[in-house]
Amino acid sequence: MESKEKVTVKKTAKNGISFGCALAMVISYSAWHSVGWAIFHGLLSWVYVVYFVIRY
Repeated sequence: MESKEKVTVKKTAKNGISFGCALAMVISYSAWHSVGWAIFHGLLSWVYVVYFVIRY
């Protein structure tokens, strides 16, 4: 049986990854107007979000 802290960390990490992926895809599509780039940047997730913030 897993402790309550481990379960909380797993759920938080999963939600953060999902949000990062969605955010990257929205930013990418609005910037490039391409579904292909949006999917690619969604796979990069937070890496692309941080890059976009620094670059633009």
